[in-house]
Amino acid sequence: MEEISKSPDTSVPTLADVAARAGVSTATVSRCLNTPDRVTEKTLKTVMDAVNHLGYAPNYSARALAAGRTNMIGAIIPTMENAIFARGIQAFQEELQKNGCTLLVASSSYRQDLEEEQIRTLTARGADALLLIGYQRDPQIYEFLKKRKIPAVLTWASEPSQDFLSVGFDNRKAMKELAADVIGKGHRTLGCISADTATNDRARERVEGIWAAMRDADLDPDTLQVVETAYSIENGEAAFQQLMSGANPPTAVMCGNDVLAVGALRAAANLGLKVPDDVAITGFDNIELAFVAPVPLTTVHVPHRRMGQLAARALIEALHGRSPESVELPTEVRHRDTL
Repeated sequence: MEEISKSPDTSVPTLADVAARAGVSTATVSRCLNTPDRVTEKTLKTVMDAVNHLGYAPNYSARALAAGRTNMIGAIIPTMENAIFARGIQAFQEELQKNGCTLLVASSSYRQDLEEEQIRTLTARGADALLLIGYQRDPQIYEFLKKRKIPAVLTWASEPSQDFLSVGFDNRKAMKELAADVIGKGHRTLGCISADTATNDRARERVEGIWAAMRDADLDPDTLQVVETAYSIENGEAAFQQLMSGANPPTAVMCGNDVLAVGALRAAANLGLKVPDDVAITGFDNIELAFVAPVPLTTVHVPHRRMGQLAARALIEALHGRSPESVELPTEVRHRDTL
């Protein structure tokens, strides 16, 4: 009679299985996984050997159901295609990890409709709290988060008049300070390469900062030549060429971020223009590109890492029932060789 072979055991290993193999109690296994500093090195090795041999993984779904929390925090950023948000989100993740939380990241591609969909999806999948960029979104989204009791922290912007938890900086004030320096160098014909100001509140505030500095210097803000484009080096290059091909080309071009500014630098070189002798170019953010650019960029330093750390701490406080306060972080103009 032909022997029928048994299928391999496909049952999921449990905490009890690990305890049995290691010859310890389930409580000891739990301590090894959650507070390894409370067990001896020998016991920890024995338990972890059993964990690895069995392929055991904690049942976070069951744990979350029991605790009423998943310890998963969502972050929705506009893009992953350049380093604008990288340092802040890295620091955010590191701080969350210290507090036993896991980060889920989504990218909205600067689309408000996609961001709204991602907010709803992340909360439906159990995100306990969210990091969002800027203030501009449908008020119904804020109402949705309020009804679901999902804490959210707004970053990369600061509007004290707004009744939302934020950890960020004043984009208008930061760009105004830089524009004042540009004007102080004698520039009177200014250009600006910006993201879409209708849908991006940070971009709009930076343009408004230039206008404010122009008014303070008795310059007509209507003379600011603005080209709006998506953030990329290639788009910065094309926008700069457009500005310089006009009837009255600017002597200084202020860019909404360092990525656009590097594109402007490339275009200037292709046009045979010397920076800053023929035209000054400035950026915003002070990411790595700013100081490795062909001509190191004068730009605005944003405290990305500090912002990420404090944003994480604010959400942890909120999740523990406390009421964290908004924080406005200072920025600083970094003068290099393009102004």
